[in-house]
Formats: sequence, structure tokens, C-alpha cells
Amino acid sequence: QVRDRLKQQVIEMTEKFPGFRPGLAILQVGNRDDSNLYINMKLKAAAEIGISANHIKLPNTATEADVLKCIASLNSDPAVHGFIVQLPLDSNKPINTEKITNAVAPEKDVDGLSSINAGKLSRGDLGDCFIPCTPKGCMELIRQTGVQVAGKRAVVIGRSKIVGAPMHDLLLWNNATVTTCHSKTSTLAEEVGKADILVVAAGRAEMVKGEWIKPGAIVIDCGINHVPDSTKASGKRVVGDVAYSSAKEKASFITPVPGGVGPMTVAMLMQSTVESAQRFLEKFQPGKWTIQYNQLTLKMPVPSDIEISQSCMPKPIDQVAKEVGLFPDEVELYGQTKAKVQLSVLKRLQNQPDGKYVVVTGITPTPLGEGKSTTTVGLVQALGAHLHQNVFACVRQPSQGPTFGIKGGAAGGGYCQVVPMEEFNLHLTGDIHAITAANNLVAAAIDARMFHELTQSDQALYNRLVPSVNGVRKFSDIQIRRLQKLGINKTDPMALTKEEINAFVRLDIDPGTITWQRVLDTNDRFLRKITIGQSVTEKGFSRTAQFDITVSSEIMAVLALADGLEDMKKRFGRMVVACSKKGQPVTADDLGVTGALAVLMKDAIKPNLMQTLEGTPVFVHAGPFANIAHGNSSVLADKIALKLVGKDGFVVTEAGFGADIGMEKFFNIKCRYSGLRPHVVVLVATVRALKMHGGGPAVTAGVPLPKEYTEENLQLVAKGCSNLNKQIQNARMFGVPVVVAVNAFKTDTKAELALVVQHAKEAGAFDAVECTHWAEGGKGALALAQAVQRASQAPSNFRFLYNVELPVVDKIRLIAQQVYGAKDIELLPEAQEKVAVYTKQGFGNLPICMAKTHLSLSHDPEQKGAPTGFVLPIRDIRASVGAGFLYPLVGTMSTMPGLPTRPCFYDIDLDPVSGEVNGLF
Repeated sequence: QVRDRLKQQVIEMTEKFPGFRPGLAILQVGNRDDSNLYINMKLKAAAEIGISANHIKLPNTATEADVLKCIASLNSDPAVHGFIVQLPLDSNKPINTEKITNAVAPEKDVDGLSSINAGKLSRGDLGDCFIPCTPKGCMELIRQTGVQVAGKRAVVIGRSKIVGAPMHDLLLWNNATVTTCHSKTSTLAEEVGKADILVVAAGRAEMVKGEWIKPGAIVIDCGINHVPDSTKASGKRVVGDVAYSSAKEKASFITPVPGGVGPMTVAMLMQSTVESAQRFLEKFQPGKWTIQYNQLTLKMPVPSDIEISQSCMPKPIDQVAKEVGLFPDEVELYGQTKAKVQLSVLKRLQNQPDGKYVVVTGITPTPLGEGKSTTTVGLVQALGAHLHQNVFACVRQPSQGPTFGIKGGAAGGGYCQVVPMEEFNLHLTGDIHAITAANNLVAAAIDARMFHELTQSDQALYNRLVPSVNGVRKFSDIQIRRLQKLGINKTDPMALTKEEINAFVRLDIDPGTITWQRVLDTNDRFLRKITIGQSVTEKGFSRTAQFDITVSSEIMAVLALADGLEDMKKRFGRMVVACSKKGQPVTADDLGVTGALAVLMKDAIKPNLMQTLEGTPVFVHAGPFANIAHGNSSVLADKIALKLVGKDGFVVTEAGFGADIGMEKFFNIKCRYSGLRPHVVVLVATVRALKMHGGGPAVTAGVPLPKEYTEENLQLVAKGCSNLNKQIQNARMFGVPVVVAVNAFKTDTKAELALVVQHAKEAGAFDAVECTHWAEGGKGALALAQAVQRASQAPSNFRFLYNVELPVVDKIRLIAQQVYGAKDIELLPEAQEKVAVYTKQGFGNLPICMAKTHLSLSHDPEQKGAPTGFVLPIRDIRASVGAGFLYPLVGTMSTMPGLPTRPCFYDIDLDPVSGEVNGLF
């Protein structure tokens, strides 16, 4: 009856909450036969009822720490509503059973064995605790007799924590008069004779005689004992603690052994699990986070970014992780405010539907930026803290070059920031430093290999590359791959011919074709061109080289586009660093460094968890350049976030520069590789930038704005909306609804803001709203959040701009004409040569990543608005084969920025007493 009732309750739960099932975990240590039998009974009952049961089995070598770690994981698993530790613990290591049972979270302790549940039971809090399953089953059997418990005299024989003691409490709080007896009770027969209700759990075979029992008593026998019986094949039979044959003549009700209390104990375990699941559903909506948001204390005028950041008390990052559904073993803490998230969460949540995917981009900006990061943070704060939606922001990690240069930090601004912003803007968890180390390992390997090939014979090189260890030579996996690439299908190092050894050891790199440079995460213009190899030990081998900034490294782009460790390693192996003198591409795999790169990057691939000022979660991961790379945060961070938020949640990510650059690459490169499909584009526009596009004076960083930007000028705004219109068209070209966020500055007038909103709607935006989030936090982006919610429900027909199988030139032309508004393209001789080379080498089917100025839709940063009729010059084309794209160079640019006359670090300082960072960020 109990099982049938529970089965119906589970059906009702799953109908009300599709995809939900009560979850039971059974933790076993060792491999005792009796434990295996009991567990199988429980698993069978759970399956019959519809409970999702999971049997976790630890070996008998498990330590107390191993068991506690497993319990901690189950405590935090929202899919587990109840779990039991199967006793006894069969380990050859000392384990404190009391410590283990008390480690189980009380709200999941369906065995009722923790001290907290025992204490609540003894205090009479029956509605707020779990009762041990055997006493609970006994009580249910007593109720089934129809006899009123209240006022009856009850006797319990036994005082164990599992049966006797809780049975006494349960009968007492059901208003029986209870006496507890045990093996040392001198008047046991006399006490038994007074009992209207007798519960026996002494563990002694047939200790209670039938003649002791009061006529008409209810007898519950919990004992399981084995006695000799020559008539049985096993030579023994099971009996209870009560002499059944004589007792049944006196009792009105009696439980048989076996077949009485045992099945009820299992049924009560199932009932407690279902009750726990019901409590979970009452407290938590499935898929809905229970999250503590931070209240902002807004000030006017708005203080500096770092003052606001340091006035906020962030939540402990492990609390944030727990709030969004991450388990303790999926999180690696880096202090109190940062953590890395294990990629294993993707496997755990693989059947979870993705949430809504939103990309924030912008119109063509001024050199000051138009607030995409601030809008991204404001939007997630509005969706989370104000509309109570599951929402994640996914943003890039900033380079220290711009941070200490002129730009300052990239954590957002005002009351929309990722915090602590000094942690965000500086080392974070060391990912960029790992990229620096990995990149420079490749650079060192290139020069070392060329040096050794110039100075050693084939055999000497071979002896060093495949050394004899204890008289045995063996190829490594990466060397086997090189042999296969060369068409040499041999695995025995002694079997290679001289010609094969020559092909194997000599990469024969042409120094003039080396594209791999050393990197540094600091703006240093004097490293843009250097000469290396000037030491006498290099025997005259020197060449001209350069340093780039770390975030321009292909390793950064690989990190951002990889969808796991295996994919990242394969991409590393494919990275082309130079060509041989025969024109063949030389890869990182050829150099033999792929495995080493994976080791250096094994932690960097894990996304970094932080939070906003209002306590919404943020993934900070990867920060590729937005010109020579695709300018978007990592695929992995987006994928994990989309699973964590669930089907009704939102993930908001940001694409670098304007929509013509970052958004186009987000769609054509990032979404192509990730397989993800966006639901909404948020296009950030400002009155300031539109005035610039309308013909306003030049905007220069560090110089006060001309009066045209601080006084109302509707004509300039209207004229500049040509750029807004074009960027809206660019977004709609990909089949995604566009919401325009008009980021309001204090110098903007109501008329100017209204004009922008009007133009945006007329140009085809799904909606356009004024935003004041910089000064008001999430509250100032509420209208934007509501518009995004509506847009996410609108029809979407996402599509790529081009098929990658098109010729390289055709793909470039499509981007130039459709996205930029160009009449045509012109390939300079060097670019024409590269098209032929890359096509011949098999790289012609890669996506295109245009390296162009972000200050204009054209190649000329002075051309504002929406220019047309121009011819886009392509001066060169380069390949990031590992990352997976070709990048045409439009105009001139440097991959190593220089410091300005007055860099930001003049204003940055550390308080030696408090340890706080001060200054302008």
C-alpha cells in the first residue's frame, strides 16, 4: 500500500515538474554480502516507485577523508534529495561512524541517523526531521491495526540509536506511556505483561516468550537472528526476538520474521525520500536558483569605479558557486572572490537544456568606448537582481597592457562592474601568464631547432631526439604522428633508413617565413622590432624578430575557441609557426611541443568565476584581440553558463569593438565552431558616438570633449544615425532580433535620447530603450532587460554570412560588401600570394577574421557614419590554423601597443597598511 501511494505521488510530481524525479543515493564502503543484499532491495524498491537511485560504492581501502569527500559532494547535489550511508562501513582503515553519519546534511538524512535529526525527534519536532526508517515503519504498522496509540502503555525492548531509542521517542510523542527495557532489565517479563504495544529490538533470538505477552497486545518484532536448523539446506533459519509460535496465540497483531518489519523499513526509506523531494520542491523551483543579491547604495555624483568596487562586500565565491548549482568538487577556489570551474560540469549537465543566448555589441565607437562592458553587466544585474531570472555574464579577461596604458580597466563602470575590479583587471588566476609561458616556449623551440639543425649531423640530431634510455630507443606519441605525416609507417626507431632519419629530424625552417613571435603582457613599443641571437654562444645565428602583446597570441584564440582539453590540444598541434624551405607548413606538432603546451594550459582552460556588484555570477575567460583574432570570450564559458542557467535563463556575452567586427566574428567564427545559436543582439549606442558620426569634431582620449558633445544638437545626432542604421542591418542580416540599448550620459538631453530610440525602431530594431545603468545599476537597465526577454521569445532564423567552402577572396568580398558597405576589395601582391599559398596548403576553407580598424566601417578611421562606394585594400593575409581562421590585414596596425605620454599607472598605488589598490582604473 505504501509503495503504491508513493508511486502515485512520484507520478504527480513528474507531471507537475517535467524532468524532475526524487533522487536517492546509497553510499557503501566495501563489499559485504549482507550490505549488497539490503542495497539491492532498496534499489529495486526505488525503481518500482520511480525514484532515481544511485549506488556509490567505495573500496574497502577508502579512508575517512574519502568517505567525507563523497558525502560533501552528495550534500551539494540538487538532484539528490535523500541519501544513506550503508552500515557497517567495511573498510580496513579506521573510520568514525558517528562522524560519518553526522556529516550527512540533515535535510537529506532520510535514515534519520544524524545527531540533529535525533535531537529534533527527542524534542518532539516530528514535522521538521527525518525519523529512522525501522521505527517509522513500526509506527506505520501500528497505525494499520486501527488501534489508537494515545493513552496506551507501550514497552520498547532495546535502546540502540537506530531502533530502540527513536522508537521510544516516537511512541512518546504520539502520546503513549512508554517504558524502555533492555537485556539488563530484571523485571522484563513483568514489564512486557503490561504492554498494550510491544516493540522488540534486542538482537537476541526468541528472548520474549509468548506467555509474557498481554492478551490482545500489538507485537512488533524487529529482530533478525539465525538459529541452527538441520532441516534447512543452510543448516540454520531466521527467527525474531519474540517466540513467534506462542506469541501469536496471545497477540492481536504480530509481525512475522522474516517478512514483517524488514519490508516496511525499505518502504519507509522510500517514503522519506519522497517527503524530502516534496520539501525540496516547496523550497526550490526546479531550475530556479536561490540566490542572494547585493543591495546597492547609490551615490550622486557617482564615485570612481574603484571606490564603488571597494565599497562593495562581495559574497564568498564558494557561495556564488553553490547558488548557481555547482558542486564543491567542480570548483577550485583562488582566495575568497575568484574560482576556477572544472569542465566536468558539462558532462554532468549534458542533458540540461540551454538557456537563451544574448550577445552585446555596439555601433562604431569613439576612441573612448561606448559602454558595452557596462551594459553587459547592467543587463545581467537587471535580469538577475531585479527580474529574478537565472542569468550569467560571460566576458573577456583584460590585458594588463591597456590596463596600465591609457584605457584602464575593463570590468564595466559605475554601478555595473565585475568585482573585485582590481582582481579582475590584474593577474586574475594567471591565465594570461600561462599563455605567455606557452607562447614563448614555442618561440624558443623554433630558434633552438633551427640552431641545432645548423650545427649537428642527422645522426647526432636523431640521437638527441630519440635517445637511448637503458639501452632502449622509443618514439613518443608526438613523434609517431610526425612519422605518419611524413608517410613513414614505422614504430621501431632502429628501423629507419638514413633518408627517413633525415626527413624526420630536419624541419628545415625558412627563417623568413616565421610568423610566431614572442609575447609579453605589457605595452612596450621598443620591442616591436628586435634582433635575437647576438650572444657568441649562438655561433652567429641571429635574426630580426619582435614581441607582440600576449592577448594577440594564437594560443589565446585557441583557448577561446576550444571546447575541451582534447580539442585544445589538437588545435595547438595544428598551429603553423613557419614554412620549410620547400614551402611546407611547420606546425607545433612538428616541433614536438604540443603536449608541453597542453600541460602549461591545463588550468587556464577552466573558466574563472566572479560576480557583479549586485551578486549575479560572471565567467571571465579568455581575451583574444578583436582585430587579428575574433575578440570574444571563451566557448567553454558560454557552454557551461548556458547549462547552469537552464532553459528559461539567460547568458549574456560581449563581442569586442563594433558590430561590424566583434559581432560579425561572433557569428561567423565563434558560433560556427561552438554550434551555439544566439537569440538576441543587444546593440549599444550613445549620443556621443552618433554625434561623431554625424560630423562632430574628433574625439580624443585624455582631451576634454568639444562643446558639440556637451550641448544639444539634434541635427548631428540624426545625421550620425546612419551608422546606427547600418549596424542594425548588420545584426538583422544574421537573422537575429536586435534590441538597441541607448547608453545615456549626463550631458545627453531627453530629446537627443528620444531621437535615437525613434531612429533605431524605424531602422528595424525589435525595440530600443534608454539605459541609465552606469548611475543606477541593474535598476537603470530594467527596461532593457524586459525588452531582451520579449525579444528572446521572438522568431529567430540565425544564419551564417558565407559558406566556408567558398574561395578565400569571395569570403573576404562578402564581408566587405555586406557588412562594411564596400564597393569591392583590392588584394595587394603579398595578399594575393598568401591566398595561393594557403589554398595550396589546404587552409582555404577556414573562416575569415578581418583585421580592420574599429573606428570606422571602412579601412580609414577618419571615415565616419556609414560610408559606401569605397574599395577595401587587403595588404596581407595571415593564418591562425590552430585557432581556425585566416586573418586579412586591412591597413596598418601594431600587435604591440606602446605606452602613452601619461600612462594610467601614474595614478595607481598600493596602500601599504590596508593592502588596497588606489588610483584610476
